Amino acid sequence: MKSTYRIFREIFPTMRLYMAGALLALLFTGGFFLDSLFLAGKIFLLFIATATLADFYLLFLTGRELIQVTRETPEKFSNGDDNILSLYIRNNHAFPLNAEIIDELPVQFQVRNFQLQVSLKPAEEKQMEYKLKPTQRGDYQFGKTNVYVTSRIGLISRRYCFNNEPVTIPVYPSFLNIRKYEFLAVSNRLTEAGIKRIRKIGQHSEFDQIREYVRGDDIRSVNWKATAKKAKLMSNQYQEERSQQVYNLIDMGRTMKMPFHEMALLDYAINSSLVLANTAVFKHDKTGLITFNTAINTFIKAERKNNTIARMLEILYNQDTQYAESNYELLYVAIKRMIPQRSLLILYTNFETLASLTRQLPCFQKIVRNHLLLVVIFENSEITEFRKKEAKTLEEIYTQTIAEKFIHDKNLIVKALNNHGILSILTRPHDLSVNLINKYLELKDRQLI
Repeated sequence: MKSTYRIFREIFPTMRLYMAGALLALLFTGGFFLDSLFLAGKIFLLFIATATLADFYLLFLTGRELIQVTRETPEKFSNGDDNILSLYIRNNHAFPLNAEIIDELPVQFQVRNFQLQVSLKPAEEKQMEYKLKPTQRGDYQFGKTNVYVTSRIGLISRRYCFNNEPVTIPVYPSFLNIRKYEFLAVSNRLTEAGIKRIRKIGQHSEFDQIREYVRGDDIRSVNWKATAKKAKLMSNQYQEERSQQVYNLIDMGRTMKMPFHEMALLDYAINSSLVLANTAVFKHDKTGLITFNTAINTFIKAERKNNTIARMLEILYNQDTQYAESNYELLYVAIKRMIPQRSLLILYTNFETLASLTRQLPCFQKIVRNHLLLVVIFENSEITEFRKKEAKTLEEIYTQTIAEKFIHDKNLIVKALNNHGILSILTRPHDLSVNLINKYLELKDRQLI
């Protein structure tokens, strides 16, 4: 019997021959396969080159501007509200196009990935809308509108630039909010915005005229002297008391620079003061304005004219904090000198500690001798939301304890004001307008002003 070594030595030459034959067959078929791949690659490259030339011709050599874009912007933006902008885009050619629109937004928005995608049929025009929400007043500058156009082939993109001249749009205090509440008031739908219905107490006593008694009139309104003269029953007619003075006092100190949801407390105060002023005018009251810090910056005498709100809007457009401690002694002197008639004074400010309020209490006590003072204080909504979270670590417990102290201090401030006969509102910044209008209507219906 042959050993394994001898068997392998006899078989190996035969295996080597088979392997050589298989290698030659592989080289022959592989070469044919490579030739086929090379031919397919050349066909594919030819197809790509042809498609690219066709795409280039459609986008660059048709002799006309493929697309037109126009940006439509409002004359001014409303601060803290969604403002709508429109882009009108038209395809001027006889084949469909795809467009990517990149509008150069103002730097205040800090948006770097804004783009719109649109597909247009031949000779089709579309309107595209997008919203911007500014959070600070001032001038906002728009740049160019860049449009990248591609055909259905999609191998080449052509860039167009429109609106090459920069456009500056001013951002005013929230005039959209003013219109919203005015519309709800006119249509008697203020409850939809959270405004409460206040039950009127007593009867307003401002005399209007004497007229003939009509069945159903209050017998207590009969004017007996006029009845004796006319020889028939005559009745006194009364109307709702009007023309009370309402002043918005806006603190421009550093405490009003505190931001909540990207808007400063000053902006919340300005927006709400305009809403309240418009509501007061709608209720036939006179409205005025004082802004102060280390000096009296603005004074508008209380009046009820068609342009009162517009004047306030223009004045408050450029107002800003001055990062100094507000001078309440100067405010008291200005009120005593410029507002002789008893008025409702609404002071927009913020106190974080009881000690900071205590320093200003003597001025507030002097003011309330001649006027009805309502102090608006802002609740730190972020601390309140943080306080509701569950504490799991020692550090979180400590932090929530500090948050609880801040919340407690706010309540102590409100209590201290009430103890000295000073009205107050502790409100979240977002709820200021609703809470303020509710308080104003309550005071008016209670005949406190």
